[in-house]
Amino acid sequence: MPNPKHILVIRLSAMGDVAMTVPVLRALTKQYPEVKITVLTRAFFAPFFRGLQNVQVLAADVKGKHKGVLGLYKLSQEIKTLGVDAVADLHNVLRSKVLKFFLSGKPFYQIDKGRIEKKALISGVFFKPLKTTHQRYADVFKSLGFPIDLSNPSFPKKANLNNKCEALLGDLKSKRIGIAPFAAHEGKMYPLSLMKEVIETLAKQNKIYLFGGGKQEIEVLNRISEAHENVQNFAGKLSLNEELDVISNLDVMLSMDSGNAHIAAMLGVKVITIWGVTHPYAGFAPFNQPEDCALVADRTKYPLIPTSIYGNKHPEDYKNAAGSVSPNTIVEKLESVL
Repeated sequence: MPNPKHILVIRLSAMGDVAMTVPVLRALTKQYPEVKITVLTRAFFAPFFRGLQNVQVLAADVKGKHKGVLGLYKLSQEIKTLGVDAVADLHNVLRSKVLKFFLSGKPFYQIDKGRIEKKALISGVFFKPLKTTHQRYADVFKSLGFPIDLSNPSFPKKANLNNKCEALLGDLKSKRIGIAPFAAHEGKMYPLSLMKEVIETLAKQNKIYLFGGGKQEIEVLNRISEAHENVQNFAGKLSLNEELDVISNLDVMLSMDSGNAHIAAMLGVKVITIWGVTHPYAGFAPFNQPEDCALVADRTKYPLIPTSIYGNKHPEDYKNAAGSVSPNTIVEKLESVL
């Protein structure tokens, strides 16, 4: 069979996982400029794919018109009108399997999530690095006839900022540090009391920009920013497009094992991550970042880490495992990267 000319790429959620597709698609479209890509994802994530050559987004409205089996059938009919001749399923969930049924006849390759080895990792059978998620995505395209080399990546230039973002970023003379202190699960978060110490130390000589979302997070970040002259809270103030513009202009991003780490990495920004009950060995480290920029919890104190792949399961006394990384260690790492 000749190589496909138009590939549908499926990755509906979550934010970090969608962001992780971007460096892979950038490499694919640079190495195979004749290939057209349609990304099936949530409309909210469409800005992630801006600036990628030959890439368009098809929005999946899984809570509205594409809800349920009937909605997915309608979605499959929309896909058929696009002239797609192969499918790269980077999600491999029930929804994408239903679409596989409705799109039968087209080459349809699905990601191998490595569930067995991930289960062995969290069960303590072994402790070693598994294949990265980026490489698992690339393997799907290799199955379609497009081996991808991820070893020499390119990234977009720093974005031009609109007046609003320029005003919020302020002084160009200081180093710009982004900090995203939240994560989907408590076991993945650095204790806020310690994070405040980190911010207080860094804000003496640098500009700090806080990122997050949701009402409660915004309130917490507002209180932190109000306590320091050099700290600005961006949560709730920007569109996703504007947030990407701002992040692309940072010198470094400090994040948990969460979406903001992957967004910064896909833009070519240096990223330092703090890990609690999860671990980079599961394959979710941000793209193209040095191993020593992942600051992991002390496994002599917390030997069961990683307790889960997503951070949603852990013994009660592991809740603050990330706190075993000292504020001083984080500050020193940030200063060495800057």
